[in-house]
Amino acid sequence: MARYGVRSGFAITKNLIMLVLGMSCGKTRYGAPWRVMSSHQTGAMATKLNSGDNRSRSFVYIFIIASLCGFFYLFGRWQRSGFGKGDLLVMDITKTSNTNCNSIPNLNFETHHSGITDNDSTSQTLDFPACDANFTDYTPCQDQKRAMKFPRNDMIYRERHCPPQEEKLKCLVPAPQGYVTPFSWPKSRDYVPYANAPYKALTVEKAIQNWIQYEGNVFRFPGGGTQFPQGADAYIDQLASVIPIDNGTVRTALDTGCGVASFGAYLWKRNVIAMSFAPRDNHEAQVQFALERGVPAVIGVLGSIKMPYPSKAFDMAHCSRCLIPWGSNDGKYMMEVDRVLRPGGYWVLSGPPINWKNNYKSWQRTLEDLEEEQLKIESIAKLLCWEKISEKGEMAIWQKKSNTESCRPTENTPGIQFCSNDPDDVWYKKMETCVSAGSGGDYVAFPERLYDAVPPRVVSGSIPGVSVEKYMEDGKKWKKHVNGYKRMNGMIDSGRYRNVMDMNAGLGGFAAAIHSSKLWVMNVVPNIAETNTLGVIYERGLIGIYHDWCEAFSTYPRTYDLIHANGLFNLYNDRCDFEDILLEMDRILRPEGAVIIRDEVDVIMKVKNIATSLRWDTKLADHEDGPLVPEKILIAVKRYWAVDNQNNTTT
Repeated sequence: MARYGVRSGFAITKNLIMLVLGMSCGKTRYGAPWRVMSSHQTGAMATKLNSGDNRSRSFVYIFIIASLCGFFYLFGRWQRSGFGKGDLLVMDITKTSNTNCNSIPNLNFETHHSGITDNDSTSQTLDFPACDANFTDYTPCQDQKRAMKFPRNDMIYRERHCPPQEEKLKCLVPAPQGYVTPFSWPKSRDYVPYANAPYKALTVEKAIQNWIQYEGNVFRFPGGGTQFPQGADAYIDQLASVIPIDNGTVRTALDTGCGVASFGAYLWKRNVIAMSFAPRDNHEAQVQFALERGVPAVIGVLGSIKMPYPSKAFDMAHCSRCLIPWGSNDGKYMMEVDRVLRPGGYWVLSGPPINWKNNYKSWQRTLEDLEEEQLKIESIAKLLCWEKISEKGEMAIWQKKSNTESCRPTENTPGIQFCSNDPDDVWYKKMETCVSAGSGGDYVAFPERLYDAVPPRVVSGSIPGVSVEKYMEDGKKWKKHVNGYKRMNGMIDSGRYRNVMDMNAGLGGFAAAIHSSKLWVMNVVPNIAETNTLGVIYERGLIGIYHDWCEAFSTYPRTYDLIHANGLFNLYNDRCDFEDILLEMDRILRPEGAVIIRDEVDVIMKVKNIATSLRWDTKLADHEDGPLVPEKILIAVKRYWAVDNQNNTTT
């Protein structure tokens, strides 16, 4: 069927007509003779048939031929629906492939390595060599040496500074010697193998604060923090006495200056997902530890550039002694939090300057300094239409009013400036000292907002080209796609993959269809995407970030277990080199992690040629609707390999 299905209805109709004509002429299409009557036989027959019979039979023949022609014409049009420039490649793959694209028989998604490398094994010769061993934790856009060239004011030197094209590494970032697959969740919340992030500085620097402890060949995370010495659970219980954390009202949280992200780790069991960030600074490997634990986190800082998140995204924002100068710079950091905090959302400030009268000595600051800082914070909060609803001990909680228009000063008020730019246009845009205007739609509780409720941005028609009907169709489509993925890789919902990334997330359909308590998805919306959909993703109760895939992602190597890319390479075709995107995917993918790439067949073939040089085992699979659809799926598994102390490749 696959072989002949690519023939159009036009061709079949033509063959049928030729066959009928051949019968009348005494030959088939292929020249095989039919029995030809003699003139005597013909004359005899003519005397037996009257002219009425001839007309009747002619009418029947014409009717049959016309009906068949119409049928095959419609059949051909149906077959060709959806076909494009990939037709010839689809036909070529269908005819010449020696494997069944509907199965993935030779890929093994299980974990095989416990970190013991076989020094006697040999490696395949690659086009891309292994990077030097000192690049095992390389973060291209947060490189320490490059950072020191930039100004220190407003934390500019801690922001993203990516290498130019000529300085990009064209090698594979190795895993450290002894690297092992992390523990499965929830054990990973509390334990991380020492070999995966062999840095002990925090165990000394934060010893009395109960952040992290070194025990033999693992790190243990007791769940403590600078502001929650009794543990994160007790701290969250205190929050939950004021904020509706446990009923689904609060689903998405932003943790600024997250440390090792214990706050986000313990929010998970309450069905709250936190986007945590911290700079790559002298607190070594904070974000790396968070991701090794299986907690969402990125390298980031509140500096001079807007945060890469949409407006009205988070239900709660949190700072636990995060050392951000909230009262300085005319309150621009609080204004930036206000931009990403949805109406009705909560802001939690724990630590200085809250309760400064009782703590100024331990904080080693003057009474006057702390009092001034708190007064500034209180003044800015009032300007932003935040109402303080609780202050207890060193924790204060504000709630952003649902209808901010009724309580904010007008533009005529001295010192007030309302933001004029699109609040979702943030990629590399300077942070502004202005107040974001507008109110948000109604949010239902999670998990209803994930599937059943249509996001407010879609209902209001503020997303060009995305109607309620298209949104619902997108959800159905991704349920079908994910079911297909699970047939190819039965370990997707087994707990094997914890940290998942969708590189071109659209409306978040993939993340919604794959949703599980065993995993989380970092939904990435490229800054060049035709439609900005990241706000919709947050309204569904998912998390994500803006990014440009011509640059490196703000994370450490080996921090994702499964990477999904739908239409990504078609989007970036002629914008940047495919090999740079694939090298970045390899950098952030764990050894023995999996990749699913869905794209047009001609693009997929280009990607596959490069992927074979990345120590990836690859297989092509057909679209769920069959081999005639030009969209194909590339499934890959990154092979385990590491670099020993002599920089020799071991597998």
